[in-house]
Amino acid sequence: MKTYVQQIMLGTVTSTEEQTRQTLKRIKAAGYDGLELNRFMIHPSSLMVRLMTRAAGMPTGNGGKLDWPGLIKDSGLLVASLGVDLGSLEREADQVIQDARSFATDTVVVTGMYRFDYGNESAVRELAQRLNKAGQSLKGEGLSLLYHNHNVELLPLPSGKRAYDVLIEETDPELVNFEFDSYWFTDGGADAKLWMKKLGSRMKLWHLTDRGSRQSGPAMTPILKADSVELGTGNMDLDGLWEISVTNGVQSVVLESHKNWIDKDPVKSLELSAKWLNARK
Repeated sequence: MKTYVQQIMLGTVTSTEEQTRQTLKRIKAAGYDGLELNRFMIHPSSLMVRLMTRAAGMPTGNGGKLDWPGLIKDSGLLVASLGVDLGSLEREADQVIQDARSFATDTVVVTGMYRFDYGNESAVRELAQRLNKAGQSLKGEGLSLLYHNHNVELLPLPSGKRAYDVLIEETDPELVNFEFDSYWFTDGGADAKLWMKKLGSRMKLWHLTDRGSRQSGPAMTPILKADSVELGTGNMDLDGLWEISVTNGVQSVVLESHKNWIDKDPVKSLELSAKWLNARK
């Protein structure tokens, strides 16, 4: 299974061309096959996008000003997919397709919806149809569309289903498939393994991180705060998840964590996680 790093981890270590070259060099040396890129990080982004991502603990840095096609080519790394918001894909499909082709990837990932009511069943059904339409436009150009979950898709609907149920049931497998994030569904209180089994072969990419705590020494209370941690250092059943991903035919896994890195260093963090991944390649 190929292994990739989500670009969102790298905002603080890709501010200049030289810093980025060194970061990409360490990613390759750690054993990763490449990156998963975000369109808002390979082009200059608006102040609002930068503020929203920073508020979520994911600073984008100044990488939008860099020559990412050139940097990727020089690094020898591959690109698993290109992340984009659905609105931009609907408005600027030609530019999104051009960006994807510039990195030799045939996969576009819709990375979730901001300011969207996942508890509104009619809205979720409409979202499924929007995804189908976007997937159709990409398919005509030889590209495929995946939907990436967070935890909000677990919201219950009046029908008794979850929002994610509707997205699975009402999207066409010929047009839309899924990049499953097991961390966020675990964070939302769901059994990620059951959802992975439900997705089956429609699970094309897998977002992976571990979940636990860095607490050391006496705790102030008997309740610890959980966060993302390096692979193999938390409490998730990663081996069980891995087995299901293999059964599903997943070809690539993407490491993603937003913060809480060991020594506050995202590159050191991904190097540590690489040891767990490399042992399973």
